[in-house]
Order: sequence, then structure tokens, then C-alpha cells
Amino acid sequence: MIERLTIIGVGLIGGSLARALRAAGAVGEIVGCGRSLPNLERAVELGVIDRFTPEPAAAVADADMIFVAVPLGAMRGVFAAIAGQLRPEAIVTDGGSVKGSVVADALAAFGQIPPRLVLGHPIAGTEHSGVEAALVDLYQQRRVILTPLPETDPTALAQVQTMWELCGAEVTQMSVAHHDEVLAATSHLPHLLAFGLVDTLARLRENDEVFRYAAGGFRDFSRIASSNPVMWRDICLANREALSLMLARFGAEMTDLAGSIRRADGEHLLDIFTRAKAARDRYVDRVTLE
Repeated sequence: MIERLTIIGVGLIGGSLARALRAAGAVGEIVGCGRSLPNLERAVELGVIDRFTPEPAAAVADADMIFVAVPLGAMRGVFAAIAGQLRPEAIVTDGGSVKGSVVADALAAFGQIPPRLVLGHPIAGTEHSGVEAALVDLYQQRRVILTPLPETDPTALAQVQTMWELCGAEVTQMSVAHHDEVLAATSHLPHLLAFGLVDTLARLRENDEVFRYAAGGFRDFSRIASSNPVMWRDICLANREALSLMLARFGAEMTDLAGSIRRADGEHLLDIFTRAKAARDRYVDRVTLE
């Protein structure tokens, strides 16, 4: 039982955690914190949080679990604001999608890695944002990755794992570096491709006609381009090394594909498409079985 949960950043991710824990009967009071007062007021109206304050230091007072769900560019400022304000037994965890930058922010703000800081990343979300988008079942049968450090208190780690499991999530662990490499390939690169495609088409002279005749495949692929631009700018900058490598590799693949089309090399195109289909089908089958 979490007696007092503080959520800094009451949007889709933080609000969904609050809804899920409340539905599970696993939390007492929920305190919200953020920069948008209308969003916080709406969170109270919806029953997502019980009360709020715009000041992180006040929000963490007497909390036993603190979840930081702010854009990566704001993470260091939040850590600096709550440093020295935490109960000794308080646990701090986060939802940032790049863990290397969060480690650097924690070191800068706290001077060292606090033992009861548990870095994490829920692999869930939609293209919507704000507390209105929060879902009670967002984490059901979704993965949450925890990236413990050598300094991490095992008891705090176990408590954060239990918290996510109470939300219906499957919890796994990996190193910070491995997490950032995996997410660069599986999440960050697809978002960049969606943003890039939509921006390219939007700048065409005939863009109205292009979008008017867009089929379902375009809508499905481009959906994530409706995601929060500020959040994704921060993610790209924070994970720029791993993401740059993936972009370079993908760029080489696209150059090869373009060359095959120019040469009318149907055999090579068929090889690429067949491998891709087989890999995609295996992925879908595995997800369905799980």
C-alpha cells in the first residue's frame, strides 16, 4: 500500500498510473504537481489526484512514493527542486524514455545516485497528452523496463516492481545503456520516421490533395506524428548517440532500396520485402501468444 503518492507531471503517463493504482486499491492519497494549473484542477475533478501544488518541494513532503513523469528536458530541474526535501524512506522513480540522460540529471541534482532512486520506463502510451488522456488500463499487459544501478536499494527496486505489477504490467530489467540502444531502434526511430514523413508531405505543393487521398496505411503509420513535439524533441536530444547510429543504419538501408528501384531490381526488392514480412509476422505471432 502506497500511503501517499506524488506524481510530478499529471498527464497521460502519470495520470494513468494514478488511475490504475487507485483502481487496484493500492494507494491512499495522491498529490499532483505540474506547471499547468488548469490541467491539475481538471485532474482533481476527474478524481485522478486528491490535491495539487505547483511546487515540487511541497509536493514530495511526506510522500513515500514519487513518480516523475515530466519531459526529459525538465527532469534535472525537478530533481534539483526535490533534493533535500525527501523523507529518508521515500522512493523516487521516473517514466523517462532515455535513461542515460536521467542518470546524468540525477548526478547533477543530487551529487550522487540516491539509493532509493529507481529508474524506469513504462513502454505504453498514445499520441494524446494531458490528464484527459489518462487511462485506467493503459499498463495492462504492457511492459515496464526498470534499469537499476549499482547504488539502487534492492528493497526500493522490489517496491517499484510491485507498484507496476499492480497496474497489470510485465516488469523486466536491463542496463541503462542497453535500454537506450533498444528504445532508439524500436521507439525513437519509428517516431522520427513518422514525423519526417508527415513533414515532407506537408511541404509538398500539392499537400492538400496528398492528405485527402491518404489511405489507411498512411493514417496508421503517421498516427504517432501527433505525439507531443516538445517531449520528442527532448527524447531525440537525450538519446542522440544511439539514435544517430540507428538513423545512419536506416539511411543506408533506404539508399540501397532506392538504388534497387532505380535499377528495376525486382529480385532484390522481393528479398527485402519477404524478409520484412517474415520478421513482422513472427513479431505479431509472438505478441499474440504472450
